[in-house]
Amino acid sequence: MKAILVNQCGGPEQLEYLEVPAPAPGPRQALVKIAAGGVNFIDVYFRMGLYKADPPIALGMEAAGVVQAVGPEVTEVAPGDRVAYAMCRGSYADYAVVPGWQLVKIPDQMDFPAAAAAMLQGMTAHYLTHSTFPLRQGHTALVHAAAGGVGLLLVQMAKLRGARVFGTVSTDAKAALARAAGADELILYSRQDFEQEVRRLTEGHGLDVVYDSVGVATFNQSLNCLRPRGTLVSYGQSSGAVPPFDPLILNQKGSLFLTRPSLAHYCANRDELLWRAGDTLGWIASGKLALRIHRTYPLAEAAQAHRDLEARLTSGKLLLIP
Repeated sequence: MKAILVNQCGGPEQLEYLEVPAPAPGPRQALVKIAAGGVNFIDVYFRMGLYKADPPIALGMEAAGVVQAVGPEVTEVAPGDRVAYAMCRGSYADYAVVPGWQLVKIPDQMDFPAAAAAMLQGMTAHYLTHSTFPLRQGHTALVHAAAGGVGLLLVQMAKLRGARVFGTVSTDAKAALARAAGADELILYSRQDFEQEVRRLTEGHGLDVVYDSVGVATFNQSLNCLRPRGTLVSYGQSSGAVPPFDPLILNQKGSLFLTRPSLAHYCANRDELLWRAGDTLGWIASGKLALRIHRTYPLAEAAQAHRDLEARLTSGKLLLIP
């Protein structure tokens, strides 16, 4: 089969399109023939070596496809099932072996690209809005990168929860996408100081929560946007990692809360997985949640997908098609 592997960490040029042996499922595993796989910043972090793995490094944390075979003790799925999954590395390939408990069945009316696009980013938006900081009517929230893959879903889920949503974007075109997703206030950070705008729009009160996937470029100002006892949810680092941080600053800025969550810790068992995936896939299938797929690439062009993602040329989801 064909797969993308990284033998030396570095730039997109390190993504190698190779012929490798097809895997076989072991106990409690299933073999999935991949129809579509998602591209996410976590893949970039593994490629660059920010997240550690031994080479050759398999990339890709989510996909959708058809179960080809199952190993012993698999009860969750059977051969022929249409499934999707997230948080199992190795989806930049024709086939992947996945723990049976991590596979969820796709609604009949949903195609493979939509299912692949929904899993990691959709469940991330779900845990951020439902668990890390459970939004409710009357809350105010800021979503950085509001026109990105997670951002568009996060804005919509925050609105479903009843929050007033602020979003930061870089262009007028991205502002239009975020507004269509339901954002109440859009701040073009390329032309406006988002901290000053938040203070103006909240009349100096600040926000209940900031969802920050950007990292070092926005971290300090994100803290300054919060009300006393507000929460900064730092869930990504597209601009680079936040440097070491003195917790006393949280006290000085108003007894703030800071968390750095991970989807793996919010989908720690099958019940939680079925809740988050069930809500996300169900809302998309019913039209309650709009999914934007920006572009699909052949698997062999994974390096270009990484370049586009890192250059912030995208709005919505990027997919690889084997």
